[in-house]
Amino acid sequence: MRTVDPAKYEAKRRAILDAAAWCFSEKGFERTTTAEICRAAGISTGSLFHYFPNKRAVFVGIFEQDADETTALLAAAGAIEDPWESILHVVAQVSEQLLQPVAAKLVLEVAAQCSRDAELADLVQGNDRALRDGLTRLVTRAMDAGRIDPGLAPRTAASWLVALVDAPLSRVILEPDLDPAAELAVMKELITRFLRPVLPIPPPAAGRVADTGEISPG
Repeated sequence: MRTVDPAKYEAKRRAILDAAAWCFSEKGFERTTTAEICRAAGISTGSLFHYFPNKRAVFVGIFEQDADETTALLAAAGAIEDPWESILHVVAQVSEQLLQPVAAKLVLEVAAQCSRDAELADLVQGNDRALRDGLTRLVTRAMDAGRIDPGLAPRTAASWLVALVDAPLSRVILEPDLDPAAELAVMKELITRFLRPVLPIPPPAAGRVADTGEISPG
């Protein structure tokens, strides 16, 4: 009996999912055929069914893989010593992925499918919760270290971080020439201004503050 090399099996499975993601992003779930997935992955139909029982299983597998990647990303971020850098690491990694046209189109497609597939909707919502929960932990750690504004509610701040990361998706579709690096730089600046503590304004060295808020002499 031939033994299966787990590493090779997983590598082939991932290659199939990557090829399928491109197919689904281009034509949508309904119009994509298993034959097209096989051509994109460079495998036979028989080989495909060795890894996935049907087309839906391939589609679901993309988002199961996403869940595994999110878990690994959050674990790596938690190991970063500087809690502020750990937040930026997660935001950068997720944003760079979502700023790619294939990923953006795929997100729109899964949103459409979730309205008809409760099991898929639960999986996608679970992925979203996992990211929010992970960011909440990172925000709390950074807050405890005095690296971000202590007046923010960690869960709410994490939810807005996810919303900010998701925001460019529609722009990627409408503006295919969008520069991901430039968008990411602006996003990091917005997040910095949102999360970092507001420093108190020191009192004037001399003079008094008038009712208008202006410093007047004497």
